Amino acid sequence: MIDFKSTVKMAIISLKINKMRSILTSLGIIIGVSAVIIMLAVGSGASKKIAKDMESMGSNLLMIRSASATSGGVRMGFGTKPSLTLKDADAIYKNCRGIMAVAPYSSATSQLTYGNQNWSTTVGGTTAEYLFIRNYEIESGRNFVEEDVKNNTKVAIIGSTVATELFGDMNPINKTMRVGNVPFKVIGLLKTKGQSGMGMDQDDLVFIPITTAQKKAFGTEYPGTVKMINVKAQNSEVLQTAQDDITDLLRTRHNIGKNQEDDFEIRNLAEMQETIKSSARTMSILLGAIASVSLLVGGIGIMNIMLVSVTERTKEIGIRMAIGAKASDIRVQFLIESFLLSVIGGVIGVVIGVLGAKVVELTDAMTISISSGSIILSLGFSGAIGVLFGYYPAYKASLLNPIDALRYE
Repeated sequence: MIDFKSTVKMAIISLKINKMRSILTSLGIIIGVSAVIIMLAVGSGASKKIAKDMESMGSNLLMIRSASATSGGVRMGFGTKPSLTLKDADAIYKNCRGIMAVAPYSSATSQLTYGNQNWSTTVGGTTAEYLFIRNYEIESGRNFVEEDVKNNTKVAIIGSTVATELFGDMNPINKTMRVGNVPFKVIGLLKTKGQSGMGMDQDDLVFIPITTAQKKAFGTEYPGTVKMINVKAQNSEVLQTAQDDITDLLRTRHNIGKNQEDDFEIRNLAEMQETIKSSARTMSILLGAIASVSLLVGGIGIMNIMLVSVTERTKEIGIRMAIGAKASDIRVQFLIESFLLSVIGGVIGVVIGVLGAKVVELTDAMTISISSGSIILSLGFSGAIGVLFGYYPAYKASLLNPIDALRYE
């Protein structure tokens, strides 16, 4: 029977005798584990950042864009020729299944002024529901009310970037700014959202009532039309039903024949979000797999050094066998040495990897997320590498003939 305790002691003593070689042998594992930790942290952080950005856009969304204008035989793309109306938005809310909220939307870039300050940004004409649909929250002031839309009231809700650029440290609520040449009273300030995943400032915007936008701010080529209608479904299960109902309704309202193309486009943001999340998960796995290659290289390094160690310690192995050690004792000792080298390297690699990930996070270059799962996975993989690549040297050592080993110089 193997005396496991004494075998472990002997393995530790052997590693201590050759400290520098043990450190160099573990170096490949250290680099491999730290690389895996950092790569998985980067991948996981990116996935979470994307998920957060997607959430900030809203969930269970359908975006209906108007038709494409044609100029000189060239189609300009959806949204360039308004074919959707406020009445379409109202009909969708009243007649389509699974709808929670609907908000028409039209936008234009306008120059904002307050006192001697000015700022150019996107001004969106919409209704109160838009903030709910797109997950905007009011920090101070209020949202639009029905009377604002009905009476074409000149009121505005602004993002934090606009508030800073125009009003500085002042409270913007109840201040009057100009959108183009039209005065607007600021009634609401939005909570900060930050940048989107594509680098767009989600706080650099202004919302005004849709009717005010059409009649007093930037107008519309076709009275009563809007560029887009945003729809929020009750849940993901009814999203497709809602999309089908909207398609049928709009085709009927727009008198589109059976073989005619739609004069609108419906984009399912839930599908887009899931595709992007899936891509992020795949990238995270790919990064981990690439980093794992360095672990395999570290394992090969351990195997090479252990083979050299077997050759150098041939006489020692012969003496042990001569005084009663079995082949299994020799095999276990070398396996333990290989395992310890891997695990110790793995622990050091985890520490370096975590510190490295924290340094990356401090630079604000990217979002980092370190999970306990990635640490356990890395340590487990490093231990498995030690056993896997240490087995052949251990097996080779256990096959030595005691007499030949004692004669070895």
